[in-house]
Amino acid sequence: MSAATEATDSAWPAILTWRAHDDSRMESARVQLSGNRIKAYGRIVAAASGTHPAFSASYDLVTDDGGATTRLSLSVTLAERDRQLSIARDEENMWLITDHQGQSRGSYQGALDVDVVFSPFFNALPIRRTGLYRRAASVTLPVVYVNLPDLTVEQASISYSSSGLDSAEGIKLHSPAADTTVTVDDDGFIIDYPGLAKRI
Repeated sequence: MSAATEATDSAWPAILTWRAHDDSRMESARVQLSGNRIKAYGRIVAAASGTHPAFSASYDLVTDDGGATTRLSLSVTLAERDRQLSIARDEENMWLITDHQGQSRGSYQGALDVDVVFSPFFNALPIRRTGLYRRAASVTLPVVYVNLPDLTVEQASISYSSSGLDSAEGIKLHSPAADTTVTVDDDGFIIDYPGLAKRI
């Protein structure tokens, strides 16, 4: 059974697992769906590379009924320290960021999604929320962009372009980290993100 049908044919909740193409990272997430609402608990484990030290990161995500992120908790473990980050969006679409340095609040240009570097899971959030895995459209969206392993947060924009449900072309993606074409399953979750990871 292919990864594309594995999650679709199984009852939710499901566990989705990705491996980096260079075998330097793994990510596994337990995902619960209720309509467009997502609850997910996942972990990323990364070996040391030329750009970052070895680390592990765990996350706990909740979206609202429309698929927009309402809360994300992240914990990163390095050899020398642990760090935590909490991100929450209120009814005014303002984001409260809490980390080891304190709290900050901002609009992040009206972002409704969070993207976490190195994670194929988080790309499903805007793809599912906008329905791009089911229809032909192009969108450019602001996101709250989280860097690992340092847990810095910034505003970024990501562009997606889909040819529709029956297209085998995948979804074109342009982000601060990549300019590529990803493939998704029938539920909008990433199967293959060239240069980043593939579902196993």
